[in-house]
Amino acid sequence: MHFKLVIVLVNDDKTDAVVQAAREAGATGATILNQARGEGINVSRTFFGLSLETQRDMVLFLVEEHLSRKIIESVAEAGQFDNQEGSGIAFQIDVEDALGVTHQMRELSQIVEGEV
Repeated sequence: MHFKLVIVLVNDDKTDAVVQAAREAGATGATILNQARGEGINVSRTFFGLSLETQRDMVLFLVEEHLSRKIIESVAEAGQFDNQEGSGIAFQIDVEDALGVTHQMRELSQIVEGEV
């Protein structure tokens, strides 16, 4: 079984919706890192030197490769990434090896067989 790491950077007010959408699309869990900061094409606004940025979270999903595209699309829709500038970004990278996922592999093998 091969895995992808789906990385999502999202405004913290949409984190719960993103995690729920990923679970409904086949993700079996998530790691959420709070207090991430980012800057896009437009430079962040400041007020007397203080940043006016919204808080962001980094959400990591280790997912089976056949489910990864569906998960990314679900996450992007839940986070409204294409509708609202600066609302978030999602991308995936290949995972060469993973340990500690034996229990997930048993559950995922049934899900993936139904999807493929």
